[in-house]
Amino acid sequence: MSDTAPPSVLFVCVHNAGRSQMAAAFLAHLAGDRVQVRSAGSAPAETVNPSVVAAMAEVGIDISAETPKVLTVAAVEASDVVITMGCGDSCPVFPGKRYLDWQLPDPAGQGIEAVRPIRNKIEERVRGLIDEIATVEGK
Repeated sequence: MSDTAPPSVLFVCVHNAGRSQMAAAFLAHLAGDRVQVRSAGSAPAETVNPSVVAAMAEVGIDISAETPKVLTVAAVEASDVVITMGCGDSCPVFPGKRYLDWQLPDPAGQGIEAVRPIRNKIEERVRGLIDEIATVEGK
């Protein structure tokens, strides 16, 4: 991390259609320009899960224009923190990067009733991450 650039966080799940999209949207919404946010998938889906889009709309965050993106080496290398969500060995690991693994249920194929608690857990974790980043940046 440089002294001028904000920290960069990459959220990764298999399809980049649910968990990582919600986490990236929450971080961008809550932290604004204090953090650079990316998301990607090791095997991206065609579209973001419609139940995820609907669940995020319920909390005032529009992710309807987002599209799943493929995980690249460049995205990992450009990130200070990489947060994985169920991609296991399909997520590349690079020395010198900080990795966190958030164990969260996969919302793939789930209706909005099942997605809401996952969304709420992700928001809780993102808020904790923001506090942690602020503490590290404040040193």
